[in-house]
Amino acid sequence: MIFRWLARLFGTNAPPPPALERGQDLVPQDLDNLAPAPLADTPRTDVELFADFYHWLTGENQQLPAIHIEKIILEELSRLAQNPEAAAGMVPRVPAVIPQLLRSLRDESMSGADLAKQISQDVVLVAEVVREANSPYYAPTAAVRNIEGAVMLLGQNGLRMLIARVAFRPIINQQGGYFAKLAAPAIWSQSEKCALAASLLSGGGPAQFEAYLAGLIENVGLMVAFRLIDQIYSDTALPQSDDFCRRFNTYARMLSARIARLWEIPASVVEAIEQAGEPDAPPLARLLACADRVSKLRMLVDAARICEDAPDVQALSTDERRVFAKLKEQEPD
Repeated sequence: MIFRWLARLFGTNAPPPPALERGQDLVPQDLDNLAPAPLADTPRTDVELFADFYHWLTGENQQLPAIHIEKIILEELSRLAQNPEAAAGMVPRVPAVIPQLLRSLRDESMSGADLAKQISQDVVLVAEVVREANSPYYAPTAAVRNIEGAVMLLGQNGLRMLIARVAFRPIINQQGGYFAKLAAPAIWSQSEKCALAASLLSGGGPAQFEAYLAGLIENVGLMVAFRLIDQIYSDTALPQSDDFCRRFNTYARMLSARIARLWEIPASVVEAIEQAGEPDAPPLARLLACADRVSKLRMLVDAARICEDAPDVQALSTDERRVFAKLKEQEPD
C-alpha cells in the first residue's frame, strides 16, 4: 500500500565503523563569505552542479585532507549502501499521528471536520497546517485562523504534501555531528524547494504527490552520508575533488533509493530517485532531475554562488524559469 512506509519502524542502529586517524584541524571558510563561482560559458552538467552545491555545503578550504581520506570515506559509503537497514537506523522515526492521518486522507468518507479533529491531536501539526494555509503559495483572500478553514483551503492533496513535509523534516534536521549540523539547513531547504518544484512541474493530477514525495526524499541519503562521515572522521574539511564529488553523489542517491525502498515508498518514486538524470529515464525520474536542477540553481543564486543571468539559469525552459521564480517566493522554515 502506498502509505505503509510511514508505519514501519526504522532498522536498528549498526555500530559505527572505526574512526579515521585524526589529522591537522582544518576550519572551513564561512559559507556566506565564499566568492561566487566563475561564470561559465555553457550550462553546468548535473554532476558539475552537484559539485558546486557540495562545495557550498561543506566549505571550500585550501588545506584539504590527504588523498587516502577520499578512498576511506567512499569505501564506508559503499559499505553502508549495501546495508539499508543500518542506513535507515541513522534517521529518526516519524510522529505517530502522521500514518493515521495519511490513512484517513485515502478514506473518501472522511469529512473535513473529521480530518480537522485528527490534526488537532498534534499542536505542532495544527500550527503547520494553519501557517501553510496562510502562505503566499495559497494566498488566501483573508487570513485563515482555524484548523477547519485551513483544511478546507488546502484540500486533500495539499494536506498530503504538508504532512509528508512535516514527517520528513526531522529526518534531515535532526542534530548530528559537525558536517551534519553544517549541511542540514541547506539540505532541508533544497529538499523543500525540489519537492515544490517537482509538484509544480508535474502539472497536477494523480502524479503530483508522488513527484512531491520524490523531491522530498531525494536528499535523505545525502544527510545519512554526512552523518556517517561524522562517525568516522574528526577533521573539519572534506575532500573536494571532482571525482570525489561525483562518487559521493552517486552513493548518496543510492542510499536515498534503498532507504526509500525499505520504507515501502511507492516503486515509481524509488525508481525516479535511482534513475534521475540517466538517459532514457522514466517520466517521473526526468521530472525529478529537472526539479533538482531548478532547486539547486535557486539555492546557489540566492547564496550569490552563481549569477541570476548565468547560462545555467538562461538554459532553463519557460516552465522551469517560472518555477525557478516561484521558488524565490517560498518562505524558509
